[in-house]
Amino acid sequence: MAERKAVTKEMLKRYPKASRVEKGRILDELCALTGWTRRHARRALATAAQGTIDRPRRPRERIYGPEVLTSLCRVWAVLDGPSGKRLAPFMAEIVEALERCGELDVTPTVRDKLLGISSATIDRMLVAERRRLKVKGRSGTKPGSMLKRQIPIRTFAEWNEDRPGFCEVDLVGHDGGVPAGEFCQTLDLTCVKTGWTEPRALKTKSQRWVREALEDIERDLPFPLLGIDCDNGGEFINVELFTWCEARKITFTRSRPYRKNDNCFVEQKNWPVVRQQVGYLRYDNAEELECLRELYGHLRLYINFFQPQMKLASKVREGSKVTKRYDIARTPYRRVLALPEVPQEVKDALTETYRSLNPAELKRAIGRCQDGLIAMAKTKTETRKEVSRPPDNPYRRTMSWRQASRTSLVMQPVHASRTP
Repeated sequence: MAERKAVTKEMLKRYPKASRVEKGRILDELCALTGWTRRHARRALATAAQGTIDRPRRPRERIYGPEVLTSLCRVWAVLDGPSGKRLAPFMAEIVEALERCGELDVTPTVRDKLLGISSATIDRMLVAERRRLKVKGRSGTKPGSMLKRQIPIRTFAEWNEDRPGFCEVDLVGHDGGVPAGEFCQTLDLTCVKTGWTEPRALKTKSQRWVREALEDIERDLPFPLLGIDCDNGGEFINVELFTWCEARKITFTRSRPYRKNDNCFVEQKNWPVVRQQVGYLRYDNAEELECLRELYGHLRLYINFFQPQMKLASKVREGSKVTKRYDIARTPYRRVLALPEVPQEVKDALTETYRSLNPAELKRAIGRCQDGLIAMAKTKTETRKEVSRPPDNPYRRTMSWRQASRTSLVMQPVHASRTP
């Protein structure tokens, strides 16, 4: 269409001054170039000769005013900045929970507008609020050759993803970019069916701490632990964990070597559950380990009860185009309640726990732990910089500690109390 308009505009320069015969030739040429009929070509030339009138576009009346935006920003901050696709289906539940806990006070009109807002409008209104860090971590996994022949690679024969309890597990190292010495680890376990996630802070990646963390997770899961799938690191591929799984009749499988996508469910949790919450600093002492454990105690409740998640429902490939369809975003807690395999007494206990939780207070508690981790890391950084400074040689250029700048890369927690 743009090319036809350009051709018409060019023909218009000759058309008004041309004779009757020449006008006929111009029309023939224009019809040949554009495929129009002579009648339409004459109309196009006449319209182009008149020109266009630039009328100011009348702005649409705003439906969602500043009071709606303020309440939306507060809800969005409490939920740690989800996308509109995740927030819109969860809006009614989170607004009710915040009002119940006294964290949100809105008029009935604003409440109705919040519940009726679409996912696209949510994303459009929150453009200025979105500030995300895009940094990648380092892999601390070392291959473990022991027991690889006895621990099978996961197949569809022994792995039933339609039942709750089949989980993927992974370790995330907190080495601060310097993988030397001992440092804390985070064990992240995710149920494939429900998305229920359990993070645990470990002193190191020792076999003993991994097994004890799995025992603790097994007690806190709302369903039996039926299967564990891990990578090929020596922290998982060992006799101690293999024997522990055999004694409990837990299916123990591993991914294919160098195929990270085999554990895609837990791998995608490593960013929102671990890196986004505790950053990329180095944690290697008892105080930091205790702070990590306190943070994860609040975080597991916050994620499983108040973080809606979407699951891939279908994936269709047509040539080079891939179409993905997702289900409606729901929290792991709601997915567990919808399962007939979970006993009713377990569901009642989960509901009682849910009713006792304040999502805004959980977010503030997580923020306090994050502030503590940053403060401890900053103190440790300044101490190491003082130790590394050469006292006698003024001509030697001192190299600052590499991690001093990383404190600025940690995402600052968004406290609900600070949100307008």
